[in-house]
Amino acid sequence: MSDARAHKERFRELERWVSEDLGFADNALAPASSDASFRRYFRVVRDGDSCIAMDAPPEKEALGPFLQVAALLAGIGLNVPRVLACDIERGFVLLTDLGTRQYLTELAAADRARELYADALDALLRMQTAGRALAAESLPRYDRALLTREMELFAEWFLVGHLQIEIDAPARAMLDRLFAWLAHSAAEQPLTFVHRDYHSRNLLVTTEDNPGILDFQDAVLGPLTYDLVSLLKDCYVAWPPDQVRAWALAYRDRLRIHGCTVPADDAGFLRWFDLMGLQRHIKVLGIFCRLFHRDGKAQYLADLPRVLAYVREAAQAYPEGAEFTAFIASRIDGRFAAVQARVPV
Repeated sequence: MSDARAHKERFRELERWVSEDLGFADNALAPASSDASFRRYFRVVRDGDSCIAMDAPPEKEALGPFLQVAALLAGIGLNVPRVLACDIERGFVLLTDLGTRQYLTELAAADRARELYADALDALLRMQTAGRALAAESLPRYDRALLTREMELFAEWFLVGHLQIEIDAPARAMLDRLFAWLAHSAAEQPLTFVHRDYHSRNLLVTTEDNPGILDFQDAVLGPLTYDLVSLLKDCYVAWPPDQVRAWALAYRDRLRIHGCTVPADDAGFLRWFDLMGLQRHIKVLGIFCRLFHRDGKAQYLADLPRVLAYVREAAQAYPEGAEFTAFIASRIDGRFAAVQARVPV
């Protein structure tokens, strides 16, 4: 069965579930948002109340982690969609609707950034302090093996798949050293709740308890700075480096007040922060290219230059990143510009 036909059949089955099983008769489903995963979201309105119907094909997207993390985050007072109905076997969930005001769009009004980031950092602090023990009890570990597998996506999908760069023996050895360095840095950090995709496309501006938090099903127990760098070095919007550092260090001070073990010196904490960002952005380059070449989702290619700029900036800031910085300059930059000029962005 073709993907298009399978999508249509899943949609008709979801319509029947919402209409017949849940009593939303004569209320049409409308697309609610796009997603980098196989999940799809639809909005349905009944008697003036809006809900979100989520389609998560069981063979591709397990519902268990979503339901588990939703309950965990709601339990510590964070604003996440509430589950109204669920059919785990079919992969359908009906959720409360947190609205359409995505952080990324609202941040276009520059005067709102300080207010919106203050709320997002407040929510992150609660997630990391109140959620730390719960994560340790129930979430998988973001260990070296997983961190390294993620970075290998860079080699497979960005270098080879997208840029068609051959990874010869010297390049392979350089990448192995780079990945080991970044995994070691991550392992030095205290472990806490990690949302794993805490950024402007997964945060909604809400009237109460801002922000609304989405896309949390991949949460893990992992390095302290991961979500912070996801938010402040966002793949979809960039801020001046001085502002990013100020936000990061102010958050570090709040962590210390809450008893978290973090470096007291600015340089030590910023090293954790920068190297965690380097790991994440290396991974993201691979993921965005996989979304295009494997899944036919071209919209993420437009964000590759921003992400590559983050990678270059972090690598060149530390002596250990010198050989990777040289590799970017000699093997990636020219090829990247040529490929980007002819792909649909």
